[in-house]
Amino acid sequence: MTNLTDALHIPDTQSSRDERRLAIQRVGVKDVRYPMQVMVAGVAQSTAATWSLDVALPADRKGTHMSRFVAWLDALDRPLDLATLREKHAAMLQLLDAVEGRIEASFSFFLRKRAPVSGLSSLLDYQGRWVSQTLNGVTSVWMQVAVPVKSLCPCSKEISDYGAHNQRSIVTVKVEPLRSIEWHELVRFAEDAASSEIWPMLKRADEKWITERAYENPKFVEDLVRDVALGLDADDRVGRYAVDVENFESIHNHSAYARIERG
Repeated sequence: MTNLTDALHIPDTQSSRDERRLAIQRVGVKDVRYPMQVMVAGVAQSTAATWSLDVALPADRKGTHMSRFVAWLDALDRPLDLATLREKHAAMLQLLDAVEGRIEASFSFFLRKRAPVSGLSSLLDYQGRWVSQTLNGVTSVWMQVAVPVKSLCPCSKEISDYGAHNQRSIVTVKVEPLRSIEWHELVRFAEDAASSEIWPMLKRADEKWITERAYENPKFVEDLVRDVALGLDADDRVGRYAVDVENFESIHNHSAYARIERG
């Protein structure tokens, strides 16, 4: 069956030859808002993602087919997990007639949490990110999550007669999974290492518990990043990784920051 473009005799300019002999490493679409589903703790969650999709363009080809990126997005028919993303990534390269390409999707997901004393249940949001790239014939897939936690300063506790300064921190964990890892498991690497995790809904008994928990578990930014890294080191599902910690200091107008990478 003849498609509409052929029937109307519209020329395919993008597929024409280019004589400038300059390959383009990445060309595509950026910041496309489109729905997606993601598997969280074994359940599919519907969300909206910000997508960036691109491919490598050979030196002799004038352009890529931008509409095909959106067509690829529209054809996503099931929740994304590690195996599905690899499969869909290969399909994107085939659709664009490319051998190298990259997919990035940034999105929110939610975990239901119960407050530590009252047991009140509520949803906390996290920022997730998928990155999939084929380069030099090798496809790598990365998961990334930004986790809000609480940290309390050991120095402040040590030198003060009472109290200690503390703040909210963001722990960003980016891993290359060797096998499947659930998003809630990735979150736990950060929350388990913090002075305290946080909850969206608390009663006074919960606030007391969190305050005392953090006071008994002080962490410098260096402590926090190292403890997250140690947890990742102990998990044989984790390949390369990067951990970033930013403390939004309560006694300064700047942040404290630390990073550990493996691989």
